[in-house]
Amino acid sequence: MPESATPSGSGPGGSHVSESATPSGSGPGGSQPLGRFLAKAAAVTAGLTAAGALFGLVRDQTIAHLFGAGHESDAFLIAWTVPEMASTLLIEDAMALLMVPAFSHALARRAAGRAGLTRREARAQDPVRLLVGATLPRLVVLLAAVATVLVIAAPAVVAVLAPGLPDPALAVECTRLTALTVLSFGIAGYFSAALRAHRSFLSPAAIYVSYNVGIIGTMVALHAVWGVRAAAAGVAVGGLLMALVQLPAFVRNVGFGPPRAKKAAPRSQRDRDRPTLIAFGVIAPVIFFAVFRQSQVLVERFLAASLPSGAISHLNYAQKVAQMPMVLSLMICTVTFPVVAQAMAGGEREKARRRVEQDLSLASLAVLMGTALVVGYAPQIIQVLFERGAFTHQDTLATASVMRVYALGLLGHCLVGALSRPFFSTARPIWFPALAMGAGLLVNVVAGAFAVGWWGTYGIAAANAAGISTTAALLLTGLGSRIIAIQVRRVAGSIGRLAVAAVAAGSTGWIAGPMIPDPMLSAALGCLLVPAMFGATGMTMHALEVTALPGQISQLTQRFRNVR
Repeated sequence: MPESATPSGSGPGGSHVSESATPSGSGPGGSQPLGRFLAKAAAVTAGLTAAGALFGLVRDQTIAHLFGAGHESDAFLIAWTVPEMASTLLIEDAMALLMVPAFSHALARRAAGRAGLTRREARAQDPVRLLVGATLPRLVVLLAAVATVLVIAAPAVVAVLAPGLPDPALAVECTRLTALTVLSFGIAGYFSAALRAHRSFLSPAAIYVSYNVGIIGTMVALHAVWGVRAAAAGVAVGGLLMALVQLPAFVRNVGFGPPRAKKAAPRSQRDRDRPTLIAFGVIAPVIFFAVFRQSQVLVERFLAASLPSGAISHLNYAQKVAQMPMVLSLMICTVTFPVVAQAMAGGEREKARRRVEQDLSLASLAVLMGTALVVGYAPQIIQVLFERGAFTHQDTLATASVMRVYALGLLGHCLVGALSRPFFSTARPIWFPALAMGAGLLVNVVAGAFAVGWWGTYGIAAANAAGISTTAALLLTGLGSRIIAIQVRRVAGSIGRLAVAAVAAGSTGWIAGPMIPDPMLSAALGCLLVPAMFGATGMTMHALEVTALPGQISQLTQRFRNVR
């Protein structure tokens, strides 16, 4: 554990991307300005996010190769619903949205309250360590109890998730293994939130590399003995690795609570520095938002369980590949979320507004360019990635068609991820995002229930796109009047111009893709054609994000070179 009462607590060697967690964002002694730090953090996060996505593709390819798109893979994907829900609640949304602001406020109180204290007194009264001591033990006990209940109640869980599944026994066995991730994901998510608030991004960015390596290794080693159960066991192993890979950085930067001292801080001060995070009114808005968001997957698998065998698998493969542009685009918001939270904590709302508007522009640019590529070259992408072993050409065609429909909602998914963070940057989360997400879920449920009978998996994917787009529109219009006064019309107009460029680029790829018979060559050329068409259309429409992109890339590269 760190021996000093400095905010950064960075370990020796400086091998991780870390900086003093002061509201100004400058490092100790002003050695590393915020812009340079964000450039380096974004580069590290981008690299590891891309690596995690690559290993995720290898994972999905391995599943497709070994188990195809049939009964076994459907059973595993039903069981995978548990860690997918746990990931949203405990890593991506609820935990991050709750704990990053909590640690940011604790860091601000630490910086304001350590004047005149000795090193020992500062450690004993450290708001960050008091926060850890008040929340982490309770979290571990709660999550262990939930995991135990899920293991015992696995038959009931499968019956609720997929009531139309012909033979649920295999899904039950897999669910008992994947339920263990509730505890490991919770600890990993807590570590990630604490480290990001301390502006240490290397270990949190590496968790999905560890996760997917654990799944792949376990599947390869045990599939001949356990069948698809090896994939479920791999999920449990991967979850454990997610926590372990962050443990050294957490100990070095944060610690596990206040040390024992002969003269402890006054009780009134300890109570002040321990926010009541377990109070229902504080965590409920975040929990409901995360549950409603992940419930889209539950709705899809519930509706698809009654469709022919393989429908759940086709939806899963299509969604995993289609969402890659969204995941990569949100790395921008992941890096800047602590900056927005600390700006809000320090009352710097203009700084927060500028940061949020820049994030929305860059994230929309990235996701819409990726959407154009997904729509234009869906069959070629799926054929290159999955068509081997038990995954047939018919599976490729079905998955690619569904993926094109899913892509219609990628901008909505990206905006929901980007817009929800400012809402939860305040000291006390508000209910509006949860209500907006609930409205989107209602659209998803109603539209999906109606459309599945007519269009099967296509109707399910279209309902998903409609629901998440509804939520995105509500969050965009509600942010300016409730939290940060962003210029909604200007942001919406900017996104609209980028969407037109994406339509032009995607249509060009759709036409040009089949002209080249070799799928790998076609997709490779598409990676050049689609961005070129996107950029040309954006330039023609005077889309500021496109015209300013070369200068921004040059500036980002220069900043990163200056901090290496």
